[in-house]
Amino acid sequence: MKLVALAFAALSMAVISSPTLQDMLKQSDELFNKFDNKGTFQLLLNADKEFPGNAEVLWRLCRVETHIADHMPAVTDEEKDAQLKVYHTALDYADSAVTADPKSSMAYTYRAVANGKIALFKGVFSVGGIVKQVRNDCESAIALDPDNAIAYYVLGRTHAKLADKPVMFRWPLGLAWGNLDDAIKFFQKAVSLDPNFVMFRLDLAKAYVKDDEDEKAKEQLSAIPTIPKRDEDDDSLKTVAANLLQELNKK
Repeated sequence: MKLVALAFAALSMAVISSPTLQDMLKQSDELFNKFDNKGTFQLLLNADKEFPGNAEVLWRLCRVETHIADHMPAVTDEEKDAQLKVYHTALDYADSAVTADPKSSMAYTYRAVANGKIALFKGVFSVGGIVKQVRNDCESAIALDPDNAIAYYVLGRTHAKLADKPVMFRWPLGLAWGNLDDAIKFFQKAVSLDPNFVMFRLDLAKAYVKDDEDEKAKEQLSAIPTIPKRDEDDDSLKTVAANLLQELNKK
């Protein structure tokens, strides 16, 4: 009887000490914010086993997979194939997240991110359908959460990328809708919602330069050096921003 009681007590303690979904999500975010992509990925895989089909876990898996793919070597054909495969894995996680919770703004956001990476990899103007899906998912994400800065940024980046090519060449592809004015508008919205993100301000500055608004670009670039590091690429992006500001000041 005593052994049964001890076993029951031990089992109860194990249940109590088992991490909850919220515990695992919080820990994964902490690891991600420390740029520990491998640790984040492994923790989220464990969470997916414990809580299968959870949108919060799935879109986070997409997020970390895209970051992992971003930093894979991509020189040889074999390396490029391996990188593309990881982007597609990220997309699969995002698809599952949207299916699991069609009301999740972040699920649509990261599906747009993953598709955007694939589109850039393959060439934006060769995959018009994917680009349209990126726009649709960003718009769905914003409809669900009007304060989703990442969705505004990705939408702005999509417009900016399309605007690099004259409309007459994009029209047959169904991509004539991309334009610099909307790119700037969406970048501005992203910065207003989250001013302490280097990439948001840098891409807004680049868009201003294309629009011959150098003073506005300088304003954005001048704010970047004091922004705390939040992304593993921020150091290199700050260097790009400093070089661009130097070029503009020489004009």
